[in-house]
Amino acid sequence: MNLGILGGTFDPIHYAHLFIAEEARVRFDLDRVVFVVNALPPHKQTYPVTNASHRFRMTELAIASNPAFECSRIEIDRPGPSYTVDTLTELQRQHPSADLFFITGLDTLLELPTWHRPDEVIRLTRFIVAERPGYAWDPGEQDLPSELIDRVLPLSTTHLEISSTDIRRRVRVGLPIRYLTPDSVTDYVSLHGLYSNHKESPGQSVKR
Repeated sequence: MNLGILGGTFDPIHYAHLFIAEEARVRFDLDRVVFVVNALPPHKQTYPVTNASHRFRMTELAIASNPAFECSRIEIDRPGPSYTVDTLTELQRQHPSADLFFITGLDTLLELPTWHRPDEVIRLTRFIVAERPGYAWDPGEQDLPSELIDRVLPLSTTHLEISSTDIRRRVRVGLPIRYLTPDSVTDYVSLHGLYSNHKESPGQSVKR
């Protein structure tokens, strides 16, 4: 089985997340894509992250129409920071015959040498890497370990310029978010009054 993994804060999940997951599934013949909701994302410790129960529920609602998508509580139920290496190890234990494919952006991949136990991360998974404007995959120019470069599958595709940060800002100033995220998520945000008083603060890039 080819198992795709898309991790994130999903605060909230939006159509760019869903599109890249489906694009990776189709282009790389993935059997399933698991959305892993971070509990305590170590790279955003200075950031006021919404309660994990809300973020998990919004993710469940967003993926409900796609039978190839599933949502995992693996990081929410595990105490401590959400280190990628621990998540991959547990997913491999749960699916011993699966090949793991970690879906991420190129800008994030370039930070991998600073992650927690990066050598183990590289050993556990291959990387489906979405190129973004300003971030084109060129292994000759990337300052990355050769063992990582050998495990990269570049994904050049349509880029949707949607961000969770902008969605939170729009809610805070009273602008609509419909068509940026599924209606079920829009309704959930409204029902629970999420982001109305959300205060942004600079994130801090540390080990994942």
